[in-house]
Amino acid sequence: MKFSLSWLQDYLDTDADAATIAARLTSLGLEIEGVEDASVSLGAFRVARVLTAEKHPQADKLQVLSVDLGDGKPLQVVCGAPNARAGLVGVLGLPGAVVPANGMVLKVAAVRGIESNGMMCSTRELGLGEDHEGIIELPEDAQLGMSYADYVGSDPVFDVAITPNRPDCMGVYGIARDLAAAGLGTLKPLATGGTTGSFPCPVEIRTDDADGCPAFYGRVIRGVKNGPSPQWLQDRLKSAGQRPISALVDLTNYVMLGYGRPAHAYDLAKLNGAVVARRAADGEGVTALNGKHYLLDHEMTVIADDVGVHDIAGIMGGEHSGCADETTDVLLEIAYFNPQRIARTGQTLALASDARGRFERGVDPAFLEAGMDILTRLILEVCGGEASEVVRAGTPPAGQKTVAYDPALAGRLGGVDVPLDEQKRILGALGFGVVETGEHWAVSVPTWRPDVDGAPDVVEEVIRVHGLDAVPSTPLPRAEGVAKPTATPVQALERRVRRAAASRGLNEAVTWSFLPEAQAAHFADGQPVWTLANPISEDLKAMRPSLLPGLLSAVGRNLDRGASSVRLFEVGRRYLRGEGGASDEKLSLAVVLAGEKVARGWNSGKAQAFDAFDAKAEALALLAEAGAPVENLQVMGEAGPQFHPGQSATLRLGPKQVLARFGMLHPATAKAFDLDGPVAVVELFLDRIPAKKGASGFARTHFAPPALQAVTRDFAFLLPLGVAAGDLLRSVKGADKANIVAARVFDDFRGAGVPEGHKSLAVEVTLQPSDKSYDEAALKAIAEKIVAAAAKQGGTLRG
Repeated sequence: MKFSLSWLQDYLDTDADAATIAARLTSLGLEIEGVEDASVSLGAFRVARVLTAEKHPQADKLQVLSVDLGDGKPLQVVCGAPNARAGLVGVLGLPGAVVPANGMVLKVAAVRGIESNGMMCSTRELGLGEDHEGIIELPEDAQLGMSYADYVGSDPVFDVAITPNRPDCMGVYGIARDLAAAGLGTLKPLATGGTTGSFPCPVEIRTDDADGCPAFYGRVIRGVKNGPSPQWLQDRLKSAGQRPISALVDLTNYVMLGYGRPAHAYDLAKLNGAVVARRAADGEGVTALNGKHYLLDHEMTVIADDVGVHDIAGIMGGEHSGCADETTDVLLEIAYFNPQRIARTGQTLALASDARGRFERGVDPAFLEAGMDILTRLILEVCGGEASEVVRAGTPPAGQKTVAYDPALAGRLGGVDVPLDEQKRILGALGFGVVETGEHWAVSVPTWRPDVDGAPDVVEEVIRVHGLDAVPSTPLPRAEGVAKPTATPVQALERRVRRAAASRGLNEAVTWSFLPEAQAAHFADGQPVWTLANPISEDLKAMRPSLLPGLLSAVGRNLDRGASSVRLFEVGRRYLRGEGGASDEKLSLAVVLAGEKVARGWNSGKAQAFDAFDAKAEALALLAEAGAPVENLQVMGEAGPQFHPGQSATLRLGPKQVLARFGMLHPATAKAFDLDGPVAVVELFLDRIPAKKGASGFARTHFAPPALQAVTRDFAFLLPLGVAAGDLLRSVKGADKANIVAARVFDDFRGAGVPEGHKSLAVEVTLQPSDKSYDEAALKAIAEKIVAAAAKQGGTLRG
């Protein structure tokens, strides 16, 4: 939110400079994002008078001016502004000045053959507005030669980041209140009163949606004269980044920005019958002030008359009933809208506005009367007219809360023992009421502070105003000796697999935990999808049942932007329905490989794509790093409908305990995510990895290499084509666990000499003697066990 120092001083009696105010705002928890002072860039521009203006001999739209800076040495300047004329007092940029709007450095130059010694400037060129129709015109008595920065004076603009829990600071007055409580001036009282209506309101006003619009206040002002706003009002709005439109519109914006109270003015001539706050009908539409047409539904609150909808309540007014220059009679509307309703409507329509930002945070329900009074008084002062009586339809929520507060909590929770008198002063300055009832206080919360619910919130108010820098830095106690690890086993597992994935050349991605419902349903495997009641966007309303949808979308974005090879991984949670419908979070790791595995080259030929074996290699390596017993894993099918049925599998500990699934993406899934070409994916269910048995403490066993040299023996077995190599290896390694320490397949042959329907698998077996070397008898006995184990898988020793 932006506002100028002069605007702040309208509400706060202070002589503090901009730097002091900025520092205090930050200490109060209102973070300063920037302080801008336009006058800093205007020092090289001077007030000057045009003495003569003659037509340029070489250009019809240019004039040659003689400009006086008050020193008796006129300068020649070429100017194309239509309002340039003799006697005009304006602003001259001298050679060497930097134009704020575009950064151009002025210099002496010939324009169509005529020398020009600078430039007469417009409002836009000086960065002070959007007017570019002509050069600035100053009063006749402006001092010639004076720096324009000194002429306009310094009025810094603050840019403050308001957190969602501080709706009271969505207006300049609320920020002034915080500064006054912090001792940086005195808060000026609200200027209310004196706007009693002189005739009954001629329009029926009511609310037929007590939930969406509990209170709807309105009044008519007739005989107004609309037109450009006065300069002070335009200056206020420009400092906030608003474009002045007309006096009536600008005044409603001024009240919203100044007091955090959105309001709206309708052209009374464009209304028909009663003005009502009601639910929209499904399919009703309205063209808003931004020129876009919106279709509404019964969950939305609108302001309508007998003909149709004129306002998306609390968000944006309608184009049809807006005020124009010819408007003479207006209906003012100030209402209280349900914050949740406003938020849902804005999300559904994808429509953001300053009013929505305030209503969905929660405006002060007790400020309707004062807001109507302030807005009415301003319109009567600026536009004239006569006000009717106020119609009050409905009742705003009470919004009043009382909190039992123990002043000692400031020391126990906040770390600072703030004196009781100081606590009482701070709370009183912030608008809280304090009644002492023994050791505890009854603290009444002001209606503009919906974020304060309990005693800890009151402590926060006291401490932030007293000064967070007063909280002492106290180190936590530490036990003697070597520090114990602070990471939990799950945190340690996450770090371990994250480092392992990165070391394998994968790039980490962090994707949303929310997905479009269609993507979530694609990976839900028939289970109900978790959806949010209040999502940040309609496109992100489902909790992810898998990490793969987010990664697949990220892969698509990278490939669309020209990436030739994408290797992404993510460690995070997937969200499932637990017992009784409760949310269940499960730790997972997902990998997606797409594009080129090996780029084309003179030694590799054509580019090579990723395949299912690449996915399997990643799955096994990462499971090993996570501590899974990979030597006991079984490769089985049924990876899921998202995977290619002939190029995917699962890694399991037994038939039911699935630790991972891997393989190529199903063509239908690839199409659903708009991906072309083969895509290999891996999903590891880290929460299912069993803890190591007998693990105690954090110490590792000492490394004791075997004393005797290992022995390798090769075997070739004929097996049916349907027997998996992994099943053969499992049987071989289990033939003699005391001696066999490893086994691997090093050849798979199918051709001459191998019977039809069979294959020849060559296996290298590593034997490790313990107390003595093997003799021939021992090796023969082990070999017989290996052959017998292979026979159980249908294998015969190949001759």
